Amino acid sequence: MRLQAITWERLGDTLAERLLDLAPADGSPWPRIAFDGAPAARPGDLADRVAEALRVRGRSCLVVPADGFLRPASLRLEYGHQDTEAYYSGWLDTGALWREVFGPLEADGTGRVLPDLWDPVTDRATRSDYVELPPGSPLLLHGPFLLNHWFPFDLTVHISLSAGALRRRTPEPEQWTLPAFARYDDETGPGAAADVVIRADDPRHPAWNG
Repeated sequence: MRLQAITWERLGDTLAERLLDLAPADGSPWPRIAFDGAPAARPGDLADRVAEALRVRGRSCLVVPADGFLRPASLRLEYGHQDTEAYYSGWLDTGALWREVFGPLEADGTGRVLPDLWDPVTDRATRSDYVELPPGSPLLLHGPFLLNHWFPFDLTVHISLSAGALRRRTPEPEQWTLPAFARYDDETGPGAAADVVIRADDPRHPAWNG
C-alpha cells in the first residue's frame, strides 16, 4: 500500500468533504463511519476533528465513543483485570450498540440515538439523554476492534501503528493489551480491510492511502 504524507488538519477537512456526499448503500439517511484504532492511536481525536470540520460546513453529526458502551466491570473483568481474550472479544457491549445506535439509524429507523450507556470509570449507567440525529447527519463511532463486529459502516477509517510504535505509546499499565492488537492485525487485517488507512507512528507526521 502506498501512503502519502498529510497533516491532521487536512485529513479532517478531506474526510469531512467526503462525508458530505456519502450515501449509505442500504438506503439509510444516516452515514455511519468507523474511526478504528488502539487507544494509543487516538482515533477519537480524528473523529472530533472531522466533526468540527463538518460543523464548519453546516452539517451536524454525532461522535460516539465505543468505550461508552463497555459492559459492566463484573462482566468485563470476570476472568481478571488483564485477560487478553476478554479485552479482545468481550469488553464491548455490541448488543447495546446495535439496539441504541445502529438500529435507530437503519433505513426505517427513528434517528433517535443514545450517545453512551455506561461509564467505565464509575462503572455506572451514564443516564445520558437520547439525541435526535437529523437525516443526512453522520454517526462517527471511534474505538478499538470496530471491524470485528459486522457493524453496518458506510466508511471505515483505521489509524495504524507499527508494533514498536504501539508499544512505545501504550502506557505501562496497559501493555498487557498489546497481544490483543497483534491478534486483531492477524485475524481481521484492518490495514487491508479499511477504506481509509492512516499510519501514525510519528503522531506529528501522519500518512494515508488517500
